[in-house]
Amino acid sequence: MEIKKAQAIIEAILFAYAEPLKIDKLSRSLGIDKVTVFKLLENIIDKYDQQESGICIVKLNDQYQMCAKPIYAEYIRKIMDARRNSPLSPAAMEVLAIVAYNQPVTKSFIEQVRGVDCAGSISNLVNKDLIEEKGRLDLPGKPLLYGTTLNFLKCFGISSLDELPTLPSNE
Repeated sequence: MEIKKAQAIIEAILFAYAEPLKIDKLSRSLGIDKVTVFKLLENIIDKYDQQESGICIVKLNDQYQMCAKPIYAEYIRKIMDARRNSPLSPAAMEVLAIVAYNQPVTKSFIEQVRGVDCAGSISNLVNKDLIEEKGRLDLPGKPLLYGTTLNFLKCFGISSLDELPTLPSNE
């Protein structure tokens, strides 16, 4: 398969799928090895970066997604008549930080760290798709485990949790 055709197929798949996709899934659908798919993706990303295009391809952990460039968000909101999301409260930001740095965590762990009930903040963060249920802990009552989502990475402009700032030591 020629390079331009393979790149066009990847663009079409990413556009139509509208969710992050792993390279191995793209590789299987194209019948091309992962290394080649990775190189094709990098070429497409470079192409969009060099053009004054309204779209880009972002890497989220080991997945790729086509999306609008953040600089055009204001115009997109206007055309879609979307209401601005309310900012996160300080309490929700604390809960989000606890989850991001310690995941997977239980509600009781978060409440132990904060010293107060966190049910409202957790529910708010789940509704905003910043955290999600990651399973259950194998203890009595089988408490839910929470972790961050791909949307968390997108909202904070990072491609993996490794990019989170390091926490100061307690020494």
